[in-house]
Amino acid sequence: MCGRYVSPNGAAIEREYRVDRHNSTSRIQEWLAGDGRNYNVAPSQYTPVVRVVRAAQGMRESLEMRWGLVPHWTNGEPPKFSTINATVEKVESAPTWRGPWRRGQRCIMPCVGFYEWQVNPDGSKTPYFIEPSEPDSTFAFAGLWDESVNAAGETILSCAVITLPANELMTEVHNVKQRMPAILDKADIDIWLTGTPQQAKTVLKQYPSELMHAYAVSTKVNSPKNNGPELIQPVAVR
Repeated sequence: MCGRYVSPNGAAIEREYRVDRHNSTSRIQEWLAGDGRNYNVAPSQYTPVVRVVRAAQGMRESLEMRWGLVPHWTNGEPPKFSTINATVEKVESAPTWRGPWRRGQRCIMPCVGFYEWQVNPDGSKTPYFIEPSEPDSTFAFAGLWDESVNAAGETILSCAVITLPANELMTEVHNVKQRMPAILDKADIDIWLTGTPQQAKTVLKQYPSELMHAYAVSTKVNSPKNNGPELIQPVAVR
């Protein structure tokens, strides 16, 4: 699973994901122009995503979506169950995911790195930060999005990270549930965003351990109220 992560600044999204700032919603334009990161993106928060504009020859746009998918059939009300992660095994069949999957509502959730908690022998948990091995790079989380209209007529755009069985590194870090986000190879992004569902399914595969780096961080990340670069500073493991 994936329950917290660090979103990149606007320059990184424009550079790595070929997003035109002017081909995005007004609110995200302001964010792209800034240099801010969210060091502790948590469920129900709004976060930047990248998707294609199908009416504009597949041009990419960036916009904010609620993390935690709100299916179109819930009338804008978040489900009582967690929808931040969509398991790869059920994207084609589960009621929450199969609609967006069939409609090709796939997106990228850009990520500087993400947090997972390792369970220790005494039952305590140590948070780890997992980042790309390549400096100044990002992970491209494979996501699904949907839109739902609430009673006030507001359209809620929302998203979920697809997860799959953990690779060797993540099996050690996320040592109980042994899951990890579906991280796309940058060469596969076009297929993910514009391909058929059958083509898109082929790029959902384990990201190589050697392209990831993990280290322990402070338990301050446990609270969504904490948000700053100190959260990704390494700490000694007891």
